[in-house]
Amino acid sequence: MIKKISFAAIALCTAFSFAQQKEEENGWKKNGVFTLLFNQSAFNNNWQGGGVSNIATNASINYDANYKKDDVVWDNKFIFAYGLTKIDGTEDIQKTDDRLEISSLYGKKTGKYWYFSAYANLKTQFAEGLNKDKERISDFFSPAYLQAGPGMLWKKSNNFKVNITPASARAIFVSDEFTEDGSAFGVKQGETSRFELGANISAYYKTDVVTNVSIENILNLYANYLENPGNIDIDYTLNVAMKINKFLSANITAQAIYDDNAIAEIQIREVFGLGFNYKF
Repeated sequence: MIKKISFAAIALCTAFSFAQQKEEENGWKKNGVFTLLFNQSAFNNNWQGGGVSNIATNASINYDANYKKDDVVWDNKFIFAYGLTKIDGTEDIQKTDDRLEISSLYGKKTGKYWYFSAYANLKTQFAEGLNKDKERISDFFSPAYLQAGPGMLWKKSNNFKVNITPASARAIFVSDEFTEDGSAFGVKQGETSRFELGANISAYYKTDVVTNVSIENILNLYANYLENPGNIDIDYTLNVAMKINKFLSANITAQAIYDDNAIAEIQIREVFGLGFNYKF
């Protein structure tokens, strides 16, 4: 299909997204966003500026279900994202995004903004991951990170909260095929799981910086008491939503991860989308 395009350069970027927000009488407040992004760039053989034709798609769901009644709060977040790209002239289809995350945070009020809390979080991916040599380096539930523990929650609103867990248990799961020849994601050779006990801080802040522009910040910090407690794992996500008009908006997502169990380098991803919005 790309080869049939005969003009010099085209970059098409379309997105379909919808948002849902509903507050029920029983204390639940729900907010969901689904985004489907399509991106295409094409160049004919006479294009002297360089470039490789490609097609890419990305789909994501970000859904919140928060409960508040009397002195109890219960916040739940579901994040699902998957993206693919096809480069002209190759048979390979490569991933550009792959994320599955479920979080749950329960709190019982003990002060104006303070709550006794308990939380659980699961992170993994949907499909296999390949390195530049086409070798499998990850897959569904390989790795998977499961964290849970009691702590204290400071919550001013659904848009501003910090949860502190001084004793957080974390388990890392991976298939034995990835540890056959050595360790992977911190799991030792020949094993399929790793247990950690440490401190966790989770922070969330969302604000409207100017009219029709909102910024969402999600930060997670973890230090393992059992091994190198001074080495802190960092996971930070920035989401920027810019409303153009009633139907159009631009969205930017940037994520930075440091986890030396996976790789002793900073991992960075960025996604930009110009979309058509439908709200109900």
